[in-house]
Amino acid sequence: MRCETAEQALSILADHDQIWCQSMAATPWFLLRGLANIAPRYRNLTLLQLHTEHSDMLCDPALQGHLRQRCFFVGGSTRSAIQCGQADYVPLFLSEIPKLFRSGEQPLDAALIQVSPPDKHGYCSLGISVEATRAALQMAKKVIAWVNPQMPRTHGDSFIHLSQIDRYVEFSAPMPLHLPAELDPVTRQIGQHVASLIRDGDCLQMGIGAIPDATLACLGSHQQLGVHTEMFSDGVLPLLERGIITNQNKKKHRGKIVTTFAMGSQALYDFVDDNPQVVFLDVEYTNDTAVIRQNPQVVAINSALQVDLSGQVCADSLGTKIYSGVGGQMDFVRGASLSEGGRAVIALPATAAAGKVSRISSLLAPGAGVVTTRAHVNYIVTEYGIAQLRGRSLTERAKALIAIAAPQFQETLARQARDDWGLSV
Repeated sequence: MRCETAEQALSILADHDQIWCQSMAATPWFLLRGLANIAPRYRNLTLLQLHTEHSDMLCDPALQGHLRQRCFFVGGSTRSAIQCGQADYVPLFLSEIPKLFRSGEQPLDAALIQVSPPDKHGYCSLGISVEATRAALQMAKKVIAWVNPQMPRTHGDSFIHLSQIDRYVEFSAPMPLHLPAELDPVTRQIGQHVASLIRDGDCLQMGIGAIPDATLACLGSHQQLGVHTEMFSDGVLPLLERGIITNQNKKKHRGKIVTTFAMGSQALYDFVDDNPQVVFLDVEYTNDTAVIRQNPQVVAINSALQVDLSGQVCADSLGTKIYSGVGGQMDFVRGASLSEGGRAVIALPATAAAGKVSRISSLLAPGAGVVTTRAHVNYIVTEYGIAQLRGRSLTERAKALIAIAAPQFQETLARQARDDWGLSV
């Protein structure tokens, strides 16, 4: 049923509904704006989501008791609400969110999505973000859509027939842009170190941001690279144009980029639009360790907030303050480690707070979340070098990590290794 307004489309919601919201750059913010307007008429609505764009209006304290956000990943629009107890964070591997829905463990009453207009066969596309939304659409009792002519039409698990949508509203608006960051000397150095670990024929998983972009910028002399990832951004485009990324060495989806969402510039969105070279698949599949490991030479490149001297990687919180989420880091760290010739890389600047704090620390901050365990960690990279930790003892790990810490902290870290861990470094 076509509706004139978002509020009209959302009027089929009921008190206590559990609602999934498509996330990332495909966030249906036009519907969320309407939801914020009508939520005071309802009791105890729950909005489940990953990171959402342009959704700050849902953090209005006036919505308490009417609408509460439940986040599997935390971003700028929900971070303060999570940290002050006005929203909830659910730590869970990204690959397991669809299982949560399909098993019925997490009931879903409705799904809010943003789609491209229907094609001549009546099929809309979820566009640049499939993630857990495919599973949500299979389980939700009500589907409410924003049909946006500017949403790219993507291939893979992204299609939904207009007849499967209960209500929809049409409105044209550009996709949120995430433009490449300016690379500073620290980021460039990290990118060079990470690139030194990449070989011809490798299959890459990388995220968004300066470190992945810096790494990709250093791969101009490589050959036959592939991409199987949970997301990608603009950094892959020059390598595709130059024939460096070919995806021909992959065993799964040879010749194609595999992802579950994308976020970047308009050039990126234009590239994925109606492009069969890129397949957007269910995150239960893209992040399945059993799928990832089937490709040879998988290299997983992820980041962290803090690493302790035993190799524990904190990636979702600053102490007890939730900053982001578990996401797919462990899915790909494990998948890459099990891949024939695979490697898992955690890359991060050596310091924070303008050089006042070492990100490599003797102990993690109290409450810090261990996303990658010391048993799973492989390579840690900072601007000062590479520490290979897999198969190494605690003493060997501490020495290797101190060597890639910022020089002004190395003496203190060596003393703390002795005092905290009883290690002779």
